[in-house]
Amino acid sequence: MIEVLRIENLALVESVELEFGPGLNVLTGETGAGKSIILAALALLTGGRATADSLRSGADGGVVEALFRMDGHEDVASALERRGLGESLEEGDDAEAHAELIVRRTLSASGRSRARVAGQLVPVSTLVELFGGQLEISSQHGSQALRSPEVHAVALDAYANKTSLREIVSREVARVGELSRELASLRAAEEERARRLDFLEYQRQELEDEELDADGVAALEVEHRRLTHSERLAEEMATASAALGGIDSQEGSSSAEDAVGVARRALGAAIRMDPSLETLATRLEVVESELRDLSASTADYVSDLEIDPARLAEVESKIARLEKLRRKYGQSVEEMFAHRDAVRAEIESLAGADDRIRQLAIERKNAVDAANEASSRLSTARKRAGTKLAKAVAAELGDLSMAGARFVVDLAPVELDSDADGLLTGAGGRERPQFHFSANAGEAPRPIQKVASGGELSRLFLAIKNCLRRADRNMVIVFDEVDAGIGGAVAERVGRVLAELATEHQVLCITHLPQIAAFADRHFVVQKEARRGRTRTQVQRVEGDLRIDELARMAGGETVTEVTREHARSLLNP
Repeated sequence: MIEVLRIENLALVESVELEFGPGLNVLTGETGAGKSIILAALALLTGGRATADSLRSGADGGVVEALFRMDGHEDVASALERRGLGESLEEGDDAEAHAELIVRRTLSASGRSRARVAGQLVPVSTLVELFGGQLEISSQHGSQALRSPEVHAVALDAYANKTSLREIVSREVARVGELSRELASLRAAEEERARRLDFLEYQRQELEDEELDADGVAALEVEHRRLTHSERLAEEMATASAALGGIDSQEGSSSAEDAVGVARRALGAAIRMDPSLETLATRLEVVESELRDLSASTADYVSDLEIDPARLAEVESKIARLEKLRRKYGQSVEEMFAHRDAVRAEIESLAGADDRIRQLAIERKNAVDAANEASSRLSTARKRAGTKLAKAVAAELGDLSMAGARFVVDLAPVELDSDADGLLTGAGGRERPQFHFSANAGEAPRPIQKVASGGELSRLFLAIKNCLRRADRNMVIVFDEVDAGIGGAVAERVGRVLAELATEHQVLCITHLPQIAAFADRHFVVQKEARRGRTRTQVQRVEGDLRIDELARMAGGETVTEVTREHARSLLNP
């Protein structure tokens, strides 16, 4: 509820501070005193349009500020949390602490305005989102709530105590939409995916056919060099073999083995003369053994060496294929390996799309079934609640001197998209609840926004709100001239209904009728006064004799007499 409302430099108001209380708060005063300014200020707190014309003449800026008590409004607290304003709620200073929130709207002479929630600057649209459905204003110019079919559905579901079921339907329908979009995207890309798979399979086959590995490629390159130079290798190795062991050596030439034999014989003779040369003889034996081994190895190489043109052609063909792969996939074997692994991974991913499509189809069917089942239960509850609400509102309208009026909850089926594919509901259910109304007997009920006049709309709003008082979560409900066109006993009944509604909500009511004002828990009088050549609006809370005088003025005109005072007392103490 609103605990304090402060207004500065708005229209005729220079500075006003009102301390509202729980229950029914009534504002009275003569026509033109400035009661509508209070409505304009409240509208600004809900994100209403601000203009420079709204300011008091000569003022550079204006302020509307309210202190809200947030007890029991977890939905608003959650909305603040989602917007990063969760720490905005503060505890009050009184002995019994309450969560409180300060909301401020400033206007400038340039026409610009600013909004702050608990001191933090926010877009004006945030006020609409936070308080548009929490602070409802009904006036002869229309009730925003009653003119919105979306609100009708929310109100009916709250009356049926099925708000949570409606949220399930909305959540499952949203889930169906998400899954449908993902499925459509995957299916639309199926042809392109198939082409890509073919291309990748070709690359993988091309890379895997060569059985690439670093050692194998190195060995192939060595074999290629050996086969390419096989004739020259045979010549050179034959010469080396001959030089080492004397095999096939030319006449008159000597081999390394012959030279070592000469050295061994000479060294043997020397040892007989000097035994200390024995170590040299031992070393020479090692050299001679190594030479014999080298000679044998070179001879074996020459005998094993093949000059094979067919094998050379085969190796050269394989080398050519490798060079082609290098040009396509990387200059090194490692780069080709990396590309091959990437191809394998992408093939795995694309091949998994079919599995994903099958899984999505299953998930979508489950979401469709859940949405259909929940919406079916919601439809059943709506039909029962619609009939019950229509009877309850009709009874309220009868008490408000609208006995010939008819109120109907219309449940027109929603139009579903042609590609709904099994989904039988929209996000708000299978039907679009809409309140229809007829003020006169014999006239068919039609949508409220098309047939109800200002006074009728205010009383209809009151009747509906009173029926929904335990279901609605409004912080504040405001009525402007709900008494239009009524009087006497009907006005008293309107006052009783307002008081009944105020047991569940804070209600602010602007009225000209003492029969209604008498039911107020707090009574405020709006007056104009002239001071120093300027007119300004003042608001005063009245109690005791002052309240009796105000009710007497409302009942009897400007001249307050003891008779009108007695009438006022009787209204307060029937």
